Amino acid sequence: MAHSPGSRLASIDIIRGAVMVLMAIDHVRVYSGLPGGGPTPGIFLTRWVTHFCAPAFVFLAGTSAFFYGQKHRDLSRFLLTRGAWLVLLELTVIRVSWTFNLDFAHYMLAGVIWMIGWCMILLAVLVKLPIRAVGAIGLLIIAGHNLLDSRFFQLASTMPEHGLGWLWTILYFGFFAEPVQLGAGGPPLIVLYSIVPWIGVMAAGYAFGTILTADPARRRRLCLGIGLSATALFVVLRGLNLYGDPSPWGGTPDGADGRPAMPALLAFLNPSKYPASLNFLLMTLGPTIALIPVLESARGKLAEWLSVFGRVPFFFYLLHIPLIHALALLVSKVRLGAVSPWLFTNHPMGNPPAPDGYTWGLGLLYAVWALAIVLLYFACRRYADVKARRSDGWLRYL
Repeated sequence: MAHSPGSRLASIDIIRGAVMVLMAIDHVRVYSGLPGGGPTPGIFLTRWVTHFCAPAFVFLAGTSAFFYGQKHRDLSRFLLTRGAWLVLLELTVIRVSWTFNLDFAHYMLAGVIWMIGWCMILLAVLVKLPIRAVGAIGLLIIAGHNLLDSRFFQLASTMPEHGLGWLWTILYFGFFAEPVQLGAGGPPLIVLYSIVPWIGVMAAGYAFGTILTADPARRRRLCLGIGLSATALFVVLRGLNLYGDPSPWGGTPDGADGRPAMPALLAFLNPSKYPASLNFLLMTLGPTIALIPVLESARGKLAEWLSVFGRVPFFFYLLHIPLIHALALLVSKVRLGAVSPWLFTNHPMGNPPAPDGYTWGLGLLYAVWALAIVLLYFACRRYADVKARRSDGWLRYL
């Protein structure tokens, strides 16, 4: 029996919930003062497990768009308005949640919600095409954008001459480019997540919705086949440094860049995220897709908890940043006797190093994360119940 577009797949809610829970680890790390990705294996893996979040979140946002379109005729309009809403929230509410300051004149962040918003706006156009074409475009962008890395760098060097450097930053270079200046004398916009290749991920996720409507046996077979094949392709491409990442994983010799070389296994598991390389997406999306059929029969308290978060992921997102930030203020007060001014600077990008004596250990990081998850569970369960009982149009946007 095929999956009905009007029903929910428990495995998707569980995966979305797991994504939100893992994402919170990295956002607690932001306020812990610990660096992302090193220098110890423990800190590296604390960051690494969260790499699965953005790809799964964007991919399943495309899948959710597919299921919305199966039940409503206004898919393009919904994607356009929701996308614009997400961009607005990123630049206002979410920006204040990260920083707890109103210094808009010197700092703006285009983070993951900004990127998802613009991808939804672009998807609003793409969904006018046949679904196979949308999927093909998505896969072409994911698989092919690293072919053009050198060409992209050449274009990036010439576009500022024509006043278009800002566009290239937003489209592709993001984090590694200069901030975008918003108007003459306007605030700098730090672009953390560029549009390419994420629009490809969302488009592929949209087409993936057709697989989830197949009968259970076929759905499981396809998910396992796609997921395990993507993971195996990552191992081959990354292992042999054949293609799919601008940075080979051999690492730098000890002392070549002023730091010890990264251990081989950690370097292998560290493909480029900004912008997301093919290898990064294969490493993260492959296991995520393969897990879908495995989790279809998941039961128990843990599955129930994760499903609650997975039913209201954006509500979770909006709450978790100010909550974690507030808990960091409390930790600072308890440990240092005062709230560190560092917690009111411009998180998470462009922030100065944490002051001496502030940085947490991993044990404290995970304790604060666990407390935040427990507190968020009760709020998300209440909101999920409201969404289940009511059909107000505004609920679709939160």
